[in-house]
Amino acid sequence: MDKNQPIFSQASIHYGILIAICFFSFFIHNRMIPADIMEARNLATAQEMVHYGNYLLPTMNGELRLEKPPLPTWIAAGIEHVAAGNLVAQRCATGMMGFLMVLFLYLIVSRLSRNRNTGLIAALILATCINVILMARTATWDIYTHAFMLGAIYFLILALEEKGVQWKNFILSGVLMGLSFLSKGPVSFYALFLPFLIGYITVYRPSVRKKVWPLISMIVVCLLVSFWWVLYVWAFHSDLLISVGQKESSSWLNHNVRPWYYYWQFPAEAGMWTLFWVTSIVYFFVDKKETRPKESIFSFIWFLASLILLSAIPEKKTRYLLPLLIPGAMMIGFYFRRMLEGMKSKVDRSVFRINTIIIAMILIALPIALYILFYKEKQLSLFLLIIIGICAWGVSFYLFRSLFGKKGIQVASVFKGLILAMVVVKAFCLIPIGKMFINEERHSIRLLRDHTELQSLPFYHNREEPLRIELVYEANQRITEIDLSDKEAIYKATPFVLLSGQPIDSLLAGRDLIIEPVGTFDNNWRKKDHKRYNPELVKEVAIIRKK
Repeated sequence: MDKNQPIFSQASIHYGILIAICFFSFFIHNRMIPADIMEARNLATAQEMVHYGNYLLPTMNGELRLEKPPLPTWIAAGIEHVAAGNLVAQRCATGMMGFLMVLFLYLIVSRLSRNRNTGLIAALILATCINVILMARTATWDIYTHAFMLGAIYFLILALEEKGVQWKNFILSGVLMGLSFLSKGPVSFYALFLPFLIGYITVYRPSVRKKVWPLISMIVVCLLVSFWWVLYVWAFHSDLLISVGQKESSSWLNHNVRPWYYYWQFPAEAGMWTLFWVTSIVYFFVDKKETRPKESIFSFIWFLASLILLSAIPEKKTRYLLPLLIPGAMMIGFYFRRMLEGMKSKVDRSVFRINTIIIAMILIALPIALYILFYKEKQLSLFLLIIIGICAWGVSFYLFRSLFGKKGIQVASVFKGLILAMVVVKAFCLIPIGKMFINEERHSIRLLRDHTELQSLPFYHNREEPLRIELVYEANQRITEIDLSDKEAIYKATPFVLLSGQPIDSLLAGRDLIIEPVGTFDNNWRKKDHKRYNPELVKEVAIIRKK
């Protein structure tokens, strides 16, 4: 058994390891899936900032969008200036925030455990959790608010634990808290910061003696950074801001309402670490109290407080579990550290082996599944299938050897093998797996961006039909509704571009108009037989002119 064996021998290469793993988790093959509805909302707002200069009063398809503070949208607008219409660049910005979140967890755990290897383990676990990967690979704003807040937590820990008044660390913490609020309002204060405070105060009982004024300054800075934009909007649109606040509060209580136990499946959000997370929770209770390190108790209280607070909110979505994965990664990391220090019983060894064997068996089955699903359907080359098979079976063999070798269970080797498994999947399997769901017949309305003739014309859609925001984003145009039964409105608007889910010729039959068909566009990225294939994303497009 590899007692006290470090995962990696040189602390100086930790940052490089984190960068490499985050590259595979957050950046590689980021072009594969088109923008979903959440990305479309965010990026359509950023595009309108660039087109119309409405940075302080954001709009989405011409209507004020004040539901979310605008910091991530400002960042997206900056990218739009430099790389217009580049979805990969937008997703890379989100990936950078994912990396920052991983980095801050590394620093926090290294600080609390006084062990950089433990910090590395926890950070790598967070970087390879499926929920974190999904959130950091799409241009959505949850990762921004939690990354900034985790940074605020790190500097707050430094401010409380270091000697002296620590003005700099308190101020930095306040700034990052404010940036978190400017990213998505009070979400991270409730789901991440409050549970952290509960755990940290309970376990570490920090003293603020001689640090009261820096602490007050942190709060003041946080309030200033958080609310200056809100006050600006209040000055111009107070009634609308009140309405938005009421709407958001109502959503928390009445939208996507789920029972309090809805989050019982939370371990699944960790992906390949699911069983290890469950094991770490059980291990916490069966471990002797006198041997539990403070940081282990702290991470468990943080996790439990976060789970309770999230469960108390009627509105529930699986993506809201992102902040829960931060203390969860710490718990799994501390479990691996205890296993590195020595497995105390046969039960410890058996459970560890079972958890790892399940992942190894999935790796063995992976090339076989790809052969059946893709190679036989000529959607995967023989060369790539062989590469995947060699890598997957090689990692699986490495895991089995680490579990049943002459030296006993090599925990460090098992951990490395698990990380390698994630790298193999991300490097080689994302594209063939994506082909299972991607609509190859997709004819995106994004192609209209290349029609220079259309760029100077206003865009309209049939008022009798719903308009999906994905079309607004992909077309990079405001698309206003028009009543096709109102002849005067039509003639006044001409020439214009019309979108409709119905045949435009029949809708405008008998009118004194010239109809120039542009094409039929299907913006569904899912296949037609998928249950989420949406006919509302299929539109005819034509230029309408007077005769």
